[in-house]
Amino acid sequence: MSESTDWSVCADWTERAEAHRRRADALLAPHVERRRAGRPHPVFDFLFTYYSCRPRQLRVWHPGFGVVLGGDAAQAYLTRAGYQRSGAGVTVSRDHLLTRLGTVTFIAELLAATAARPARFSCFGMHEWAMVYRTETVRHDAVPLRLGAAGTDAVVESIPLRCSHFDAYRFFTEPAAARNARPLTRQTQIAEEQPGCVHAGMDLYKWAFKLGPLIESSLLLDCFELAADARILDMRASPYDLQDFGFAPIRVETPDGRREYAAAQEAISGRAAPLRSRLLRACAALAEAGRRSGPGISAFTGG
Repeated sequence: MSESTDWSVCADWTERAEAHRRRADALLAPHVERRRAGRPHPVFDFLFTYYSCRPRQLRVWHPGFGVVLGGDAAQAYLTRAGYQRSGAGVTVSRDHLLTRLGTVTFIAELLAATAARPARFSCFGMHEWAMVYRTETVRHDAVPLRLGAAGTDAVVESIPLRCSHFDAYRFFTEPAAARNARPLTRQTQIAEEQPGCVHAGMDLYKWAFKLGPLIESSLLLDCFELAADARILDMRASPYDLQDFGFAPIRVETPDGRREYAAAQEAISGRAAPLRSRLLRACAALAEAGRRSGPGISAFTGG
């Protein structure tokens, strides 16, 4: 369910499903190749380990709630969670929508609160530094710290920590958490999240996945593409030396580096804003559908 869904662009829904698989395969190909070869990647593996969506799930196209798929090919969807028969076709069930309305409501509240705040671009990507501050344990132990442990600690002590994203803050070391502008909790997440945050943009991918199969899958892939680019920025500004992986550092320990990061952060925020709006509109449509006595579905034939 998104404004990008335009059923008139193809004569058969299976064409849209196949186009989605081709797009997903192109995005996933480097990761799949590395996984088959047993080569870990400190930047991109995060998109499949921290986030719970697997490549095989990204490849599956869903039409979103309110659409009936016709034809023989639609029967395969009956093996997937949330689908049921509807006349001669298959659709996401109303029962599935109703069981997910709590999630829809939470996502809508978080995204609306985030969108309503002014964006801030003054954290300078220090969250990854805060995760290794004054500790011998690093998250990416196969990748060296660019400035070493002492140099990393010195940078954290020279730049105020202004993290607004709980799911980054919760990985801070205890000494780093104490240095943050304010303590963050899961309970204050909706009150604190702001649209300038790189992780808030990255998490749009998580929210899109959690809304599946209730929303049309092109929005999920759009959010995935943004998350991949946000992750690159995230790690280029981190304390790790990733030049062997082809990523030049953004040296946030310098004034020029901080300006470079803030500009890149603003660009990610600008790309995230319309995706956040699309997710919000999808949530509003799902909430409205949940309030109606009937599913309000439309037929789409094919297969």
